[in-house]
Amino acid sequence: MQNVFYSCIFVLYYLNQNLRFIKMTTKIKELTKAEEQIMQVLWDKKKAFVNDLLELLPDPKPAYNTVSTIIRILEKKGFVDHKAYGKTHQYFPLVSKKAYTKATFKTLLSGYFSNSFQQMVSFFAKEENLTLTELEEIKQIMEEEIKKHKS
Repeated sequence: MQNVFYSCIFVLYYLNQNLRFIKMTTKIKELTKAEEQIMQVLWDKKKAFVNDLLELLPDPKPAYNTVSTIIRILEKKGFVDHKAYGKTHQYFPLVSKKAYTKATFKTLLSGYFSNSFQQMVSFFAKEENLTLTELEEIKQIMEEEIKKHKS
């Protein structure tokens, strides 16, 4: 949980620096839990057939037809495309994990924290009951980023 929190803080900082880019990009559609699970595998693999995806999904594994249907929905949403090899298709992501992460955090930030990075960081710091050491580590990360921006 600690590493997840540190990652969130860094991502929040990064998003804050790139908010103008996020506003300029077209809105990325939200994914269902099942769609996101398949995209996570596809982002890691870079390209895969339905059987490859099925093999890498956690247990209990969905049916082949379920994965096939979800991947076609992802294709309609513009998240994936395919290359045909006869009757089989190899799928690959069109939307990067980074772009989806940015859009998801933007939605989280606007929907729950009134577009305030300070509110969001404060919320996580309070809700996670961070230790003094963890807070000092976060502070050090932020100070290093500030130094980079000043130079």
